[in-house]
Amino acid sequence: MRTLTTLLSLVASMPLFSQVYTPPTQPTQPQTQQTPTDTGPAQQKNNPSSPFGEEIPMLDPSAETIKVGGVTIPLGDNRLLKARFEKYLNQPPESDAEAKAYRKTIADILQAISPLRGKAPNLKEAFSMLPRASSYPGDANLCSTLAEAVYMALLAKNDNKQLTDLNSSIEKEKKSIIQEADWVARNEKDPTLGQTRPAGQGGQGGQGGGNNTPTQSAGTGSNSLKYQDTLRRIAEIEALKKTNIIKSEAQTIRTKTQYQVNMIQWFAQRRYEHVLMGARFYNQIWKDGNTTLHIDKNSDVSKLFSESLGVSPTVSSLDSLSNEAIREVDKYIEAFNHLLAQNELHSASQRLMEAYALGEYLNPVATLPLEKKRRVALYVRDLHELYGALQARDYVRGKVLSDQLKAAAKDFPSSKVDSLISGYTLASDLAIEDAKNHVLKRESEKAEEKIKKAAEIWPTNPKLSEFRTLVNNSGAIVTARNDFDRLLSEGNYREIAKRQYEFAPAIQGDATREDAFKQIMQNLLAIETALGKATEFSRVGQNYSAWEQLADIREQFPDDPKLGRELELLTPKVADFTLALDKARQFENRNPKQTGSALTWFLKARSIYPQSRQAEKGIQRLLDDILPES
Repeated sequence: MRTLTTLLSLVASMPLFSQVYTPPTQPTQPQTQQTPTDTGPAQQKNNPSSPFGEEIPMLDPSAETIKVGGVTIPLGDNRLLKARFEKYLNQPPESDAEAKAYRKTIADILQAISPLRGKAPNLKEAFSMLPRASSYPGDANLCSTLAEAVYMALLAKNDNKQLTDLNSSIEKEKKSIIQEADWVARNEKDPTLGQTRPAGQGGQGGQGGGNNTPTQSAGTGSNSLKYQDTLRRIAEIEALKKTNIIKSEAQTIRTKTQYQVNMIQWFAQRRYEHVLMGARFYNQIWKDGNTTLHIDKNSDVSKLFSESLGVSPTVSSLDSLSNEAIREVDKYIEAFNHLLAQNELHSASQRLMEAYALGEYLNPVATLPLEKKRRVALYVRDLHELYGALQARDYVRGKVLSDQLKAAAKDFPSSKVDSLISGYTLASDLAIEDAKNHVLKRESEKAEEKIKKAAEIWPTNPKLSEFRTLVNNSGAIVTARNDFDRLLSEGNYREIAKRQYEFAPAIQGDATREDAFKQIMQNLLAIETALGKATEFSRVGQNYSAWEQLADIREQFPDDPKLGRELELLTPKVADFTLALDKARQFENRNPKQTGSALTWFLKARSIYPQSRQAEKGIQRLLDDILPES
């Protein structure tokens, strides 16, 4: 099927011929065509089973994770990372004046808000430089996002201060109410109580004698309705205080969470400098010492820290990991420069890939000279092509690429590649030899099994052509070739096209037959295209356009029966137009030429069908005769 697809794909690129098939002027001997090697990687969903297992997984230079400070950071889609890395290797370094000014601004911000500088951190100074940093295109407006987050945090902190002031004021009110209520409970009495009563007017339980002890009565002191209302007001004040405290704490948590989301996102995007700025702003805004990240315990970010370090993630841990990542990138670039100087391109490309995957936005990676990156780009390109060639089992091309890589990089691990190529090519050759033996013994099924195995192991094995030559003179292939030759000699080209899927594999390797097949398929495709257009024109009532479409193609292929039959069916519908063209050509071809009469009939033909190409060409020919260019 692959051979068939290759033959059919060549049809569209073939030139037009005067007939459906034009035989070659000189006969040529059929020659065996060697299968060309595939120089590009082939994408395959399923690899066929093979005696050696999976092919060369160690040659894939991409990695899915990278570990920093004990934390394993996922790098996302390998194909996307690979494409971005190749783009990075071919782009100029970010070392212009604008980029230098941006990185200086970032350093100034970190210095202004650093707790280690000589004087206290200046939050206002650092905040004022954020808009300047966000104007650089490479910042992607992250500094603007940080400025907005800081601003919202300060607004929330101001709201919390107002709630605290409100609680203080109502606390003063509560204390004043309590003090007044305590005084009333201790001192307020009924003024009528405590006076001496006349004899004989004693109350129950006494005969004579007065009671001079001052006491409270219902409606006064702690028994009064006013005192009860005071207690109710004190309870309301306590409830309001608790509500304000809860609201303040909730707003603080909400603001912290929103702020921390940005920091986590920047860390995932490997924007470590922005994480450092965010952490230092965070510590200046909230000085309560609570830096725990408010994230779901079951989230991937939480597991990233808890499963790797065994601790809950905090702002301080993000700050520490960002500093560690920056240091690691510096070490990677330092190792890369050393390895590149030693011409150890394989290890150097891996170190640069790790540096880019970890910190593509950091200064050492972004400012790496283009000359160094281009050396790695050329090596990585050949390495990927080698990987693709081996995946496609093109061992001829794989051997060439392996030799090139060994010459370019002295640390290229070629032993596994060379042993793999030797093992697979030997297995394919042995399978072909077994297939030949089975053919000689007329064991067709066993021969088919062996040759299929040989083709699966090494599809481009040159010895497959030798085996094809051995079986070309037997079986269905010979019958198909004989039928092809018979139809070709009879001129029955449409029958050849009808049986194209049968003939294509049978004539493979025969240059003369392949050339004839290509011509026939290409020219019949042109005829069928013209017939399709003519049918569409006729369907919409444009018979003149349809006839001229077929007449033009008829001049190239006068022997095609289907084309002639369609023209005959269409001619009565355009008889006036064809008559005018015929008259014009008769007068034009007479000797001597009757230019005036020919021009008149061409003009009449054009008046019948104004868009006629044939009438226009005839008019132009005659005008060139009448008015030749000086």
